Amino acid sequence: MRRALVLLLAVGCVVLAGCSIPFVGHPEEPRGGDAIGWENGYWYDDPVDVTTSDGLNESEREAVTARTMARIERIRDREFTSTVPVEVVSRAEYRDRSRSNGSGAGPGGDPWNDQVWESLLLVGESEGSDEAISDTRDSSVLGYYSPSEDRIVVVSPSDTPVIDRGTLAHELVHALQDQQFGLDGSPETQDTQLSRNGVVEGEANYVQRTYEQRCRNGWSCIERPDSDGGGGGSGGGQNSGVFTVIIQPYVSGPGFIDTVYDRGGWGAVDALHDDYPDSSEQVIHPERYPGETPVEVTVADRSNAEWERFDRDPVGDTVGEASIFATMYHNDRTAADRYSFVSRPSEGWAGDTVVPYRNGDGGGGYVWESRWDSERDARQFANAYRGALTGEHDARNPRGNVYVVPEDSEFADAFRIVRSGRTVRIVNGPTVDDLSGIHRSGG
Repeated sequence: MRRALVLLLAVGCVVLAGCSIPFVGHPEEPRGGDAIGWENGYWYDDPVDVTTSDGLNESEREAVTARTMARIERIRDREFTSTVPVEVVSRAEYRDRSRSNGSGAGPGGDPWNDQVWESLLLVGESEGSDEAISDTRDSSVLGYYSPSEDRIVVVSPSDTPVIDRGTLAHELVHALQDQQFGLDGSPETQDTQLSRNGVVEGEANYVQRTYEQRCRNGWSCIERPDSDGGGGGSGGGQNSGVFTVIIQPYVSGPGFIDTVYDRGGWGAVDALHDDYPDSSEQVIHPERYPGETPVEVTVADRSNAEWERFDRDPVGDTVGEASIFATMYHNDRTAADRYSFVSRPSEGWAGDTVVPYRNGDGGGGYVWESRWDSERDARQFANAYRGALTGEHDARNPRGNVYVVPEDSEFADAFRIVRSGRTVRIVNGPTVDDLSGIHRSGG
Protein backbone atom coordinates (compact mmCIF):
# COMPACT_ATOMS: atom_id res chain seq x y z
CA MET A 1 0.00 0.00 0.00
CA ARG A 2 2.99 2.34 0.21
CA ARG A 3 2.31 4.09 -3.10
CA ALA A 4 2.38 7.59 -4.57
CA LEU A 5 -0.50 9.98 -4.07
CA VAL A 6 -2.86 9.08 -6.89
CA LEU A 7 -6.33 9.97 -8.04
CA LEU A 8 -8.53 6.95 -8.68
CA LEU A 9 -12.04 7.07 -10.01
CA ALA A 10 -14.11 8.55 -7.20
CA VAL A 11 -16.95 6.08 -7.68
CA GLY A 12 -19.75 6.78 -5.23
CA CYS A 13 -18.22 9.94 -3.81
CA VAL A 14 -20.49 12.53 -2.23
CA VAL A 15 -21.42 15.42 -4.54
CA LEU A 16 -21.05 18.41 -2.30
CA ALA A 17 -23.26 21.47 -2.44
CA GLY A 18 -21.61 24.44 -4.10
CA CYS A 19 -22.56 27.97 -4.95
CA SER A 20 -21.80 30.52 -7.62
CA ILE A 21 -19.48 33.38 -6.72
CA PRO A 22 -20.75 36.77 -7.87
CA PHE A 23 -18.32 39.06 -9.65
CA VAL A 24 -17.56 42.05 -7.43
CA GLY A 25 -14.72 43.57 -9.39
CA HIS A 26 -10.98 43.38 -8.81
CA PRO A 27 -7.80 44.93 -10.24
CA GLU A 28 -5.94 43.31 -13.08
CA GLU A 29 -3.16 42.37 -10.67
CA PRO A 30 -3.22 42.39 -6.86
CA ARG A 31 -1.25 45.07 -5.12
CA GLY A 32 1.81 43.98 -3.21
CA GLY A 33 2.24 40.70 -5.08
CA ASP A 34 -0.04 37.66 -4.72
CA ALA A 35 -3.55 37.28 -3.32
CA ILE A 36 -5.92 34.40 -2.64
CA GLY A 37 -7.90 33.84 -5.84
CA TRP A 38 -5.16 35.16 -8.17
CA GLU A 39 -2.31 33.16 -9.73
CA ASN A 40 0.15 33.95 -12.52
CA GLY A 41 -1.94 36.68 -14.11
CA TYR A 42 -5.37 35.06 -13.72
CA TRP A 43 -8.17 35.71 -11.25
CA TYR A 44 -10.42 32.80 -10.33
CA ASP A 45 -13.28 34.17 -12.49
CA ASP A 46 -11.23 35.28 -15.51
CA PRO A 47 -11.98 33.66 -18.88
CA VAL A 48 -9.33 31.58 -20.66
CA ASP A 49 -9.15 31.33 -24.45
CA VAL A 50 -8.35 27.67 -25.11
CA THR A 51 -9.51 24.81 -27.33
CA THR A 52 -9.77 21.54 -25.43
CA SER A 53 -10.88 19.05 -28.09
CA ASP A 54 -7.41 18.64 -29.62
CA GLY A 55 -5.50 18.89 -26.34
CA LEU A 56 -3.83 21.94 -24.81
CA ASN A 57 -0.59 23.44 -26.05
CA GLU A 58 1.94 24.73 -23.52
CA SER A 59 0.54 28.26 -23.26
CA GLU A 60 -3.05 26.99 -22.99
CA ARG A 61 -2.03 24.52 -20.31
CA GLU A 62 -0.31 27.26 -18.32
CA ALA A 63 -3.42 29.45 -18.52
CA VAL A 64 -5.77 26.68 -17.43
CA THR A 65 -3.42 25.65 -14.62
CA ALA A 66 -3.09 29.24 -13.35
CA ARG A 67 -6.85 29.82 -13.26
CA THR A 68 -7.46 26.43 -11.64
CA MET A 69 -4.90 27.27 -8.94
CA ALA A 70 -6.69 30.58 -8.33
CA ARG A 71 -10.00 28.74 -8.01
CA ILE A 72 -8.56 26.17 -5.61
CA GLU A 73 -7.32 29.10 -3.50
CA ARG A 74 -10.77 30.71 -3.63
CA ILE A 75 -12.47 27.52 -2.42
CA ARG A 76 -9.84 26.38 0.07
CA ASP A 77 -8.85 29.83 1.41
CA ARG A 78 -5.17 28.88 1.23
CA GLU A 79 -2.37 30.31 -0.90
CA PHE A 80 -0.08 28.44 -3.30
CA THR A 81 3.55 29.32 -2.66
CA SER A 82 4.82 28.20 -6.07
CA THR A 83 3.58 27.00 -9.45
CA VAL A 84 3.56 23.26 -10.09
CA PRO A 85 4.44 21.94 -13.57
CA VAL A 86 1.75 19.78 -15.21
CA GLU A 87 2.47 16.98 -17.69
CA VAL A 88 -0.09 15.00 -19.69
CA VAL A 89 0.58 11.37 -20.66
CA SER A 90 -1.45 8.61 -22.28
CA ARG A 91 -2.62 5.55 -20.35
CA ALA A 92 -0.11 3.39 -22.24
CA GLU A 93 2.76 5.74 -21.40
CA TYR A 94 1.76 5.79 -17.75
CA ARG A 95 1.75 1.97 -17.65
CA ASP A 96 5.17 1.84 -19.33
CA ARG A 97 6.61 4.25 -16.76
CA SER A 98 5.07 2.28 -13.93
CA ARG A 99 6.58 -0.98 -15.17
CA SER A 100 9.99 0.61 -15.69
CA ASN A 101 9.95 1.80 -12.08
CA GLY A 102 9.83 -1.80 -10.94
CA SER A 103 6.21 -2.10 -9.82
CA GLY A 104 4.19 -5.22 -10.46
CA ALA A 105 6.83 -7.68 -9.35
CA GLY A 106 4.37 -10.58 -9.38
CA PRO A 107 4.20 -13.56 -7.00
CA GLY A 108 7.10 -13.59 -4.55
CA GLY A 109 7.75 -9.88 -4.97
CA ASP A 110 6.86 -9.14 -1.35
CA PRO A 111 6.10 -12.38 0.52
CA TRP A 112 5.41 -10.50 3.78
CA ASN A 113 2.70 -8.35 2.19
CA ASP A 114 1.42 -11.35 0.22
CA GLN A 115 0.44 -12.98 3.51
CA VAL A 116 -1.34 -9.82 4.68
CA TRP A 117 -3.50 -9.69 1.55
CA GLU A 118 -4.09 -13.45 1.65
CA SER A 119 -5.45 -13.09 5.19
CA LEU A 120 -8.11 -10.78 3.71
CA LEU A 121 -9.03 -13.42 1.10
CA LEU A 122 -8.54 -10.78 -1.60
CA VAL A 123 -5.23 -11.71 -3.29
CA GLY A 124 -4.51 -15.39 -3.97
CA GLU A 125 -1.21 -17.22 -4.03
CA SER A 126 -0.76 -17.19 -7.82
CA GLU A 127 -1.08 -13.40 -8.23
CA GLY A 128 0.99 -11.72 -5.53
CA SER A 129 0.14 -8.47 -3.75
CA ASP A 130 2.60 -6.30 -5.69
CA GLU A 131 1.15 -7.45 -9.00
CA ALA A 132 -2.45 -7.02 -7.84
CA ILE A 133 -1.87 -3.52 -6.46
CA SER A 134 0.15 -2.41 -9.48
CA ASP A 135 -2.36 -3.69 -12.07
CA THR A 136 -5.24 -2.13 -10.18
CA ARG A 137 -3.51 1.21 -9.87
CA ASP A 138 -2.28 1.29 -13.47
CA SER A 139 -5.78 0.84 -14.88
CA SER A 140 -7.43 3.27 -12.45
CA VAL A 141 -5.13 6.24 -11.92
CA LEU A 142 -6.32 9.46 -13.55
CA GLY A 143 -3.42 11.55 -12.34
CA TYR A 144 -0.92 11.97 -9.53
CA TYR A 145 1.10 14.55 -7.69
CA SER A 146 4.67 13.61 -6.75
CA PRO A 147 5.85 15.36 -3.56
CA SER A 148 9.48 14.35 -4.17
CA GLU A 149 9.46 15.74 -7.74
CA ASP A 150 6.98 18.56 -7.06
CA ARG A 151 5.05 17.95 -10.28
CA ILE A 152 1.67 16.76 -11.50
CA VAL A 153 1.10 14.09 -14.14
CA VAL A 154 -2.38 13.81 -15.64
CA VAL A 155 -3.32 10.59 -17.40
CA SER A 156 -5.41 11.45 -20.46
CA PRO A 157 -8.87 9.83 -20.48
CA SER A 158 -8.68 9.40 -24.27
CA ASP A 159 -6.15 8.69 -27.01
CA THR A 160 -5.86 12.43 -27.63
CA PRO A 161 -3.77 13.84 -24.73
CA VAL A 162 -6.28 16.11 -23.01
CA ILE A 163 -6.76 17.39 -19.46
CA ASP A 164 -9.82 16.65 -17.38
CA ARG A 165 -10.52 19.77 -15.28
CA GLY A 166 -11.59 17.68 -12.28
CA THR A 167 -8.39 15.64 -12.29
CA LEU A 168 -6.29 18.80 -12.56
CA ALA A 169 -8.17 20.43 -9.68
CA HIS A 170 -7.79 17.31 -7.53
CA GLU A 171 -4.04 17.05 -8.05
CA LEU A 172 -3.54 20.77 -7.48
CA VAL A 173 -5.15 20.32 -4.07
CA HIS A 174 -2.41 17.79 -3.31
CA ALA A 175 0.21 20.31 -4.40
CA LEU A 176 -1.37 22.90 -2.12
CA GLN A 177 -1.43 20.40 0.76
CA ASP A 178 2.24 19.66 0.23
CA GLN A 179 3.20 23.33 0.14
CA GLN A 180 1.17 24.20 3.23
CA PHE A 181 1.45 21.07 5.39
CA GLY A 182 3.91 18.62 3.83
CA LEU A 183 3.06 15.22 2.37
CA ASP A 184 6.33 13.36 2.84
CA GLY A 185 6.59 9.97 4.51
CA SER A 186 4.19 7.07 4.79
CA PRO A 187 2.43 5.54 7.82
CA GLU A 188 3.56 2.09 8.95
CA THR A 189 0.38 0.04 8.55
CA GLN A 190 -2.19 -0.52 5.85
CA ASP A 191 -4.95 0.91 8.03
CA THR A 192 -3.07 4.09 8.97
CA GLN A 193 -2.18 4.62 5.31
CA LEU A 194 -5.88 4.47 4.50
CA SER A 195 -6.79 6.77 7.39
CA ARG A 196 -4.21 9.37 6.39
CA ASN A 197 -5.44 9.17 2.80
CA GLY A 198 -8.94 9.70 4.15
CA VAL A 199 -7.79 13.25 4.91
CA VAL A 200 -5.47 13.80 1.93
CA GLU A 201 -7.74 12.30 -0.74
CA GLY A 202 -10.95 13.17 1.07
CA GLU A 203 -10.04 16.86 1.09
CA ALA A 204 -9.00 16.75 -2.56
CA ASN A 205 -12.29 15.12 -3.56
CA TYR A 206 -14.24 17.55 -1.36
CA VAL A 207 -12.65 20.55 -3.09
CA GLN A 208 -12.93 18.92 -6.53
CA ARG A 209 -16.65 18.31 -6.09
CA THR A 210 -17.18 21.87 -4.91
CA TYR A 211 -15.23 23.06 -7.96
CA GLU A 212 -17.46 21.03 -10.29
CA GLN A 213 -20.59 22.33 -8.59
CA ARG A 214 -19.48 25.90 -9.17
CA CYS A 215 -18.75 25.11 -12.81
CA ARG A 216 -22.43 24.21 -13.08
CA ASN A 217 -23.59 27.27 -11.12
CA GLY A 218 -21.79 30.28 -12.53
CA TRP A 219 -18.12 29.69 -13.26
CA SER A 220 -17.02 29.46 -16.88
CA CYS A 221 -15.10 26.17 -17.14
CA ILE A 222 -13.35 24.23 -19.88
CA GLU A 223 -15.33 21.30 -21.24
CA ARG A 224 -14.65 17.89 -19.79
CA PRO A 225 -13.24 15.52 -22.44
CA ASP A 226 -15.04 12.39 -23.56
CA SER A 227 -13.41 9.15 -22.53
CA ASP A 228 -12.80 6.43 -25.10
CA GLY A 229 -12.50 3.71 -22.46
CA GLY A 230 -8.85 4.33 -21.84
CA GLY A 231 -8.67 2.18 -18.74
CA GLY A 232 -10.33 4.00 -15.86
CA GLY A 233 -12.97 2.50 -13.62
CA SER A 234 -13.12 -0.86 -11.92
CA GLY A 235 -12.78 -3.04 -15.00
CA GLY A 236 -9.76 -4.03 -17.07
CA GLY A 237 -7.08 -6.12 -15.36
CA GLN A 238 -7.98 -4.99 -11.88
CA ASN A 239 -8.34 -7.03 -8.74
CA SER A 240 -11.76 -5.80 -7.65
CA GLY A 241 -11.09 -6.51 -3.97
CA VAL A 242 -7.88 -4.49 -3.98
CA PHE A 243 -9.72 -1.72 -5.82
CA THR A 244 -12.35 -1.58 -3.07
CA VAL A 245 -9.65 -1.18 -0.42
CA ILE A 246 -7.72 1.49 -2.31
CA ILE A 247 -10.82 3.50 -3.22
CA GLN A 248 -12.07 3.76 0.39
CA PRO A 249 -10.36 7.10 1.25
CA TYR A 250 -11.77 8.68 -1.92
CA VAL A 251 -15.29 7.48 -1.08
CA SER A 252 -15.45 7.89 2.71
CA GLY A 253 -13.02 10.80 2.96
CA PRO A 254 -15.23 13.63 1.60
CA GLY A 255 -17.94 12.87 4.16
CA PHE A 256 -15.33 12.84 6.92
CA ILE A 257 -13.97 16.21 5.73
CA ASP A 258 -17.51 17.60 5.51
CA THR A 259 -18.16 16.61 9.14
CA VAL A 260 -14.92 18.20 10.34
CA TYR A 261 -15.60 21.34 8.28
CA ASP A 262 -19.03 21.65 9.89
CA ARG A 263 -17.37 21.49 13.30
CA GLY A 264 -14.85 24.27 12.69
CA GLY A 265 -14.48 25.38 9.06
CA TRP A 266 -11.21 25.20 7.14
CA GLY A 267 -9.27 25.76 10.36
CA ALA A 268 -10.50 22.41 11.64
CA VAL A 269 -9.55 20.77 8.33
CA ASP A 270 -6.09 22.38 8.55
CA ALA A 271 -5.66 20.82 12.00
CA LEU A 272 -6.24 17.33 10.56
CA HIS A 273 -2.83 17.52 8.87
CA ASP A 274 -1.26 17.63 12.34
CA ASP A 275 -3.58 14.99 13.80
CA TYR A 276 -4.60 12.43 11.19
CA PRO A 277 -7.27 9.87 12.11
CA ASP A 278 -5.85 6.78 13.79
CA SER A 279 -7.88 4.31 11.73
CA SER A 280 -10.06 3.89 8.68
CA GLU A 281 -12.85 3.28 11.20
CA GLN A 282 -12.74 6.96 12.17
CA VAL A 283 -12.98 8.04 8.53
CA ILE A 284 -15.91 5.69 7.85
CA HIS A 285 -17.60 6.81 11.10
CA PRO A 286 -16.64 10.51 11.56
CA GLU A 287 -18.44 10.68 14.91
CA ARG A 288 -15.70 8.39 16.30
CA TYR A 289 -12.96 10.94 15.59
CA PRO A 290 -10.97 11.76 17.64
CA GLY A 291 -12.36 9.95 20.68
CA GLU A 292 -12.49 6.27 19.62
CA THR A 293 -8.90 5.19 19.02
CA PRO A 294 -8.00 1.59 18.12
CA VAL A 295 -6.68 -0.80 20.73
CA GLU A 296 -3.15 -2.16 20.37
CA VAL A 297 -3.15 -5.87 19.55
CA THR A 298 0.02 -7.85 20.29
CA VAL A 299 0.47 -11.36 18.91
CA ALA A 300 2.63 -13.68 21.01
CA ASP A 301 5.20 -15.69 19.05
CA ARG A 302 4.34 -19.34 19.70
CA SER A 303 6.06 -20.84 16.63
CA ASN A 304 8.42 -23.83 16.55
CA ALA A 305 11.92 -24.01 15.06
CA GLU A 306 10.61 -24.61 11.52
CA TRP A 307 8.73 -21.31 11.30
CA GLU A 308 9.89 -17.74 11.85
CA ARG A 309 8.69 -14.17 11.56
CA PHE A 310 10.06 -11.84 8.89
CA ASP A 311 12.85 -9.47 9.87
CA ARG A 312 10.66 -6.38 9.71
CA ASP A 313 9.77 -3.56 12.07
CA PRO A 314 6.94 -3.71 12.92
CA VAL A 315 6.62 -7.46 12.48
CA GLY A 316 2.90 -7.23 11.75
CA ASP A 317 0.40 -5.12 9.86
CA THR A 318 -2.97 -3.66 10.86
CA VAL A 319 -5.55 -4.04 8.10
CA GLY A 320 -8.46 -2.24 9.81
CA GLU A 321 -12.18 -1.88 9.23
CA ALA A 322 -12.05 -0.72 5.59
CA SER A 323 -10.04 -3.74 4.44
CA ILE A 324 -12.16 -6.15 6.50
CA PHE A 325 -15.26 -4.68 4.85
CA ALA A 326 -13.70 -5.44 1.45
CA THR A 327 -13.14 -9.03 2.58
CA MET A 328 -16.79 -9.37 3.55
CA TYR A 329 -18.10 -7.73 0.41
CA HIS A 330 -15.98 -9.67 -2.08
CA ASN A 331 -16.57 -12.97 -0.29
CA ASP A 332 -20.35 -12.47 -0.31
CA ARG A 333 -20.69 -12.06 3.46
CA THR A 334 -22.72 -8.85 3.34
CA ALA A 335 -25.51 -7.35 1.27
CA ALA A 336 -24.27 -3.81 2.00
CA ASP A 337 -23.57 -1.40 -0.82
CA ARG A 338 -19.99 -1.70 -2.03
CA TYR A 339 -19.19 1.93 -1.32
CA SER A 340 -20.89 2.21 2.06
CA PHE A 341 -17.96 0.48 3.79
CA VAL A 342 -20.30 -0.49 6.62
CA SER A 343 -21.28 -4.11 7.32
CA ARG A 344 -22.20 -6.07 10.41
CA PRO A 345 -19.10 -8.31 10.30
CA SER A 346 -16.71 -5.32 10.07
CA GLU A 347 -18.17 -2.30 11.89
CA GLY A 348 -17.46 -3.55 15.43
CA TRP A 349 -13.70 -3.56 14.78
CA ALA A 350 -11.52 -2.28 17.63
CA GLY A 351 -8.00 -3.27 16.50
CA ASP A 352 -6.00 -6.02 14.80
CA THR A 353 -2.55 -7.27 13.86
CA VAL A 354 -1.55 -9.70 11.08
CA VAL A 355 1.88 -11.30 11.63
CA PRO A 356 3.26 -13.17 8.57
CA TYR A 357 5.46 -16.28 8.99
CA ARG A 358 7.74 -18.26 6.67
CA ASN A 359 9.73 -21.49 6.71
CA GLY A 360 12.89 -22.64 5.00
CA ASP A 361 10.95 -24.43 2.26
CA GLY A 362 9.40 -21.19 0.99
CA GLY A 363 6.08 -21.78 2.67
CA GLY A 364 4.08 -18.92 4.14
CA GLY A 365 1.49 -18.45 6.84
CA TYR A 366 0.20 -15.91 9.31
CA VAL A 367 -1.41 -15.27 12.67
CA TRP A 368 -4.19 -12.67 12.53
CA GLU A 369 -5.53 -11.53 15.87
CA SER A 370 -8.38 -9.03 16.02
CA ARG A 371 -10.17 -7.29 18.90
CA TRP A 372 -13.83 -6.24 18.72
CA ASP A 373 -16.11 -3.83 20.55
CA SER A 374 -18.26 -6.65 21.94
CA GLU A 375 -18.48 -10.44 22.01
CA ARG A 376 -21.33 -10.18 19.54
CA ASP A 377 -19.14 -8.24 17.10
CA ALA A 378 -16.35 -10.80 17.47
CA ARG A 379 -18.80 -13.65 16.88
CA GLN A 380 -20.20 -11.98 13.74
CA PHE A 381 -16.73 -11.54 12.27
CA ALA A 382 -15.60 -15.09 13.10
CA ASN A 383 -18.79 -16.61 11.68
CA ALA A 384 -18.53 -14.49 8.53
CA TYR A 385 -14.89 -15.49 7.96
CA ARG A 386 -15.77 -19.17 8.39
CA GLY A 387 -18.65 -18.63 5.99
CA ALA A 388 -16.29 -17.12 3.42
CA LEU A 389 -14.02 -20.18 3.62
CA THR A 390 -16.83 -22.73 3.34
CA GLY A 391 -19.26 -20.82 1.12
CA GLU A 392 -16.88 -19.13 -1.32
CA HIS A 393 -13.76 -21.30 -1.21
CA ASP A 394 -15.26 -24.78 -0.62
CA ALA A 395 -13.37 -25.38 2.62
CA ARG A 396 -14.06 -28.58 4.54
CA ASN A 397 -14.15 -28.69 8.31
CA PRO A 398 -12.26 -31.85 9.36
CA ARG A 399 -12.43 -31.07 13.07
CA GLY A 400 -13.28 -28.40 15.58
CA ASN A 401 -12.08 -24.95 14.53
CA VAL A 402 -9.91 -26.21 11.65
CA TYR A 403 -10.82 -25.59 8.00
CA VAL A 404 -9.02 -26.76 4.85
CA VAL A 405 -9.43 -25.06 1.46
CA PRO A 406 -8.87 -27.50 -1.49
CA GLU A 407 -5.72 -27.39 -3.60
CA ASP A 408 -7.43 -26.03 -6.70
CA SER A 409 -8.31 -22.76 -4.89
CA GLU A 410 -6.32 -19.52 -4.87
CA PHE A 411 -6.42 -19.76 -1.06
CA ALA A 412 -5.48 -23.44 -0.73
CA ASP A 413 -4.38 -23.58 2.91
CA ALA A 414 -5.37 -24.73 6.37
CA PHE A 415 -7.02 -22.34 8.84
CA ARG A 416 -7.66 -22.43 12.57
CA ILE A 417 -10.28 -19.92 13.76
CA VAL A 418 -10.79 -19.41 17.49
CA ARG A 419 -12.90 -16.81 19.26
CA SER A 420 -12.34 -16.02 22.93
CA GLY A 421 -14.57 -13.26 24.25
CA ARG A 422 -13.94 -10.15 22.14
CA THR A 423 -10.82 -11.62 20.48
CA VAL A 424 -10.64 -13.66 17.27
CA ARG A 425 -7.43 -15.44 16.27
CA ILE A 426 -6.96 -16.87 12.77
CA VAL A 427 -3.90 -19.06 12.15
CA ASN A 428 -3.04 -19.97 8.56
CA GLY A 429 -0.51 -22.41 7.11
CA PRO A 430 0.01 -24.70 4.12
CA THR A 431 -1.22 -27.82 5.97
CA VAL A 432 -3.11 -28.71 9.14
CA ASP A 433 0.13 -29.90 10.76
CA ASP A 434 1.73 -26.50 10.06
CA LEU A 435 -0.87 -24.66 12.16
CA SER A 436 0.67 -25.75 15.46
CA GLY A 437 4.13 -25.04 14.12
CA ILE A 438 3.18 -21.44 13.30
CA HIS A 439 1.19 -20.82 16.48
CA ARG A 440 0.91 -23.47 19.17
CA SER A 441 -2.66 -23.61 20.44
CA GLY A 442 -3.53 -23.13 24.10
CA GLY A 443 -2.08 -20.71 26.63
